[in-house]
Amino acid sequence: MEQVRGLSRRALLAGAVGGAATLSLGAAPAWARSTPRARVLIATNEPWGTYHVKPLLAAAERRGWAITQLVPDLASVDPADPVPVATPDDAPEADLLVITGAADWPAECAATLPRLPLAASSLAYLNPVEAPHAESFRRRLKSITSSSPAEGRAFATYLGSHRRISVVGSPQTDTLPVRAPEPGTVLVLTSVTYPDQTGGAAPGTQLLLDAAERLQADGRHILVGLHPREDPKLWSRYEVSSVPSLQASARAEAAIGIPGTVFPLITAAGVPVVGCVDPALTVPDYLLDVCSATIDDPAEAVPAISAAKLPDEDVLYDAVGPVGGSTDRLLDAWAKVARRTRDDARAA
Repeated sequence: MEQVRGLSRRALLAGAVGGAATLSLGAAPAWARSTPRARVLIATNEPWGTYHVKPLLAAAERRGWAITQLVPDLASVDPADPVPVATPDDAPEADLLVITGAADWPAECAATLPRLPLAASSLAYLNPVEAPHAESFRRRLKSITSSSPAEGRAFATYLGSHRRISVVGSPQTDTLPVRAPEPGTVLVLTSVTYPDQTGGAAPGTQLLLDAAERLQADGRHILVGLHPREDPKLWSRYEVSSVPSLQASARAEAAIGIPGTVFPLITAAGVPVVGCVDPALTVPDYLLDVCSATIDDPAEAVPAISAAKLPDEDVLYDAVGPVGGSTDRLLDAWAKVARRTRDDARAA
């Protein structure tokens, strides 16, 4: 395991406390606090994309919670998807509506369910530019959370909010893989090549394809971690991981890809990353800060991977946030709002 000044990175991240003055961490550990049941509806910027909610299911089930993701219709829902879904018209009774962004769909859900208390939680990166719909529900927000201090600063700007944001960590880092790097293996982190009704695409795929080809020609084994909405046919010549990218990173000496939400998580697992950047790509600075290097020419891929290293510990914590117990911290933040809702209802 990568060592940092006598401490493992995992221990450092788990024990670190920091961030901007407007950000905070809960004082008591999640397991020391009561966890009353709650009924939560979630609306995301990617209306049918349940992959950001899926990591919450096990912890929610342990608490006896009911979490349901709101979708525009059921036609695009995979029957095998474990995330419960419903349309706003058929949504079960709830104590709380959580929105993960301020795009059209979360804003529509907030408007459709005006009596539900509202919380905002950043589960994926968002650019630090105020979203068009943010003003429509900003005053309704009872709680705002983010994974890390850096993500919190971007989320605050995105929401146009000056309120305190609770830094809870990323649920995906609750189960960081144990590193077992295979010599010469490079993890390729894709984005989405073609937009669809669930969300947009990110520029840079051709650069990444060309970079992977250069790395393979240099003798590297290419292991591909697909974005949930990426077209797998583009990467069929390589080994495509059967497990999520974060878990697959355990096998890699280094990773290369289009900067996205998974980048800080991969570095938290002890794997250095190289970013492929396109002039049309816009991402928050903290996703670039965790990169060992960024490239805009496939010829730079081999030397960048050969020299790849992890970011400094302060950069790492700023981008990743606390590791361990993150899902419980997130659900605790939601529980506080849900509890107030029930208390207010009983007092009415």
